[in-house]
Amino acid sequence: MKILVANLGSTSFKYSLYDMDDERLMAKGRVERIGEESSPCQIVIGDYKKEENVSAPDHGVAVRECLRQLTDSENGCLKDASEIAGIGFKAVFANGYSGVQPVTDELLAAMEEFNAVLPAHNPPYVRAMRMLRKALPEIPLVAAFETGFHENIPNRNRYYGVPFEWAEKYGVRRYGFHGASHRYIATRCRELFGVDRRIVSCHLGGSSSVCAIADGMSRASSMGGSPQTGLMNNNRCGDFDPFWCNYLIKKLNISFDELLSILATKSGLLGVSGVSGDVRDIAEARDAGNERAKLALEVLVGDVRRYIGASLMELGGADMISFTGGIGEFRDDVREKVLEGLDELGITLDKEANSKTFGVEAKISAPSSRIEVWVVPTNEEIIVGRQTKALLEKR
Repeated sequence: MKILVANLGSTSFKYSLYDMDDERLMAKGRVERIGEESSPCQIVIGDYKKEENVSAPDHGVAVRECLRQLTDSENGCLKDASEIAGIGFKAVFANGYSGVQPVTDELLAAMEEFNAVLPAHNPPYVRAMRMLRKALPEIPLVAAFETGFHENIPNRNRYYGVPFEWAEKYGVRRYGFHGASHRYIATRCRELFGVDRRIVSCHLGGSSSVCAIADGMSRASSMGGSPQTGLMNNNRCGDFDPFWCNYLIKKLNISFDELLSILATKSGLLGVSGVSGDVRDIAEARDAGNERAKLALEVLVGDVRRYIGASLMELGGADMISFTGGIGEFRDDVREKVLEGLDELGITLDKEANSKTFGVEAKISAPSSRIEVWVVPTNEEIIVGRQTKALLEKR
């Protein structure tokens, strides 16, 4: 069964094509700047790589362009687009839906209900999914929601201290995100060790979260009701006291919507550093003596340490701390600072192993460390592929 796993942005379409019979990656590609006069398009099939500019006024045309390349008689890996059994989406959030769902009008409407909670995620996904349903009616679309992995979080970690009716009537609860990544970490660790372990999973990248995992399931997440909460992200604020909002609206003479936009697009690492939302740029500025860049990284490290501590309390200890994502996999300096001075908690980093580990799976804790520390590169796409295959076979 061949599954196309889609990652949608407001002006981009990235994909991986898998043969799910053996989970072999057949091809990957992307179309960027959708809606502009010219859209860069790339495809990689084994050793074959092609880049060209195409006309892609919308996501539907972009996907058709990718299918054209995949079925190219000379270099493609498919004879016909009908070989694709379904398209799986790493969707985020919908009112009343979770887990893995077929994309229907009702589902899209439920996603739109939470547009205000996920302004950067749901609107482009809904818009693109509608286009694809119309452009590719012959291919089933499947949404694998990020919240699905967190469905078993106990109620003590799910409810806010707000009127109970808000949770029951309007769904105002903690949900948790990055579900595909944390699910992959749990699955991969079971493969590595043969048993489920108590894991503190640190997904650190442009968007970051910490998840406490036991028995292969999420027990707590740093993210709550939206991806804007929890750790400071590249341009999103993370945890923020809502009682500052009215004060700032008056001081800045802006609307509530304008304030939310600042918190979601001009805050986080970008807001604190004043340099960039990218840790690589910030680290370079820090090394050049920029104090705000130094502070931004210290705040990020502090956030991660705080949620690792909360996860250890939730799990009653841990067997393993894992790092994944662009920062988690490639920034040995961030990993070292996050785990600095934790020997009394049974966490001791092997500094030499840590300094040599970039983007590969490896143990980076010292032999004396009671809690193992690993770098485990994530694979969210294969998780979505597996979930899509399971739903299509069930149907």
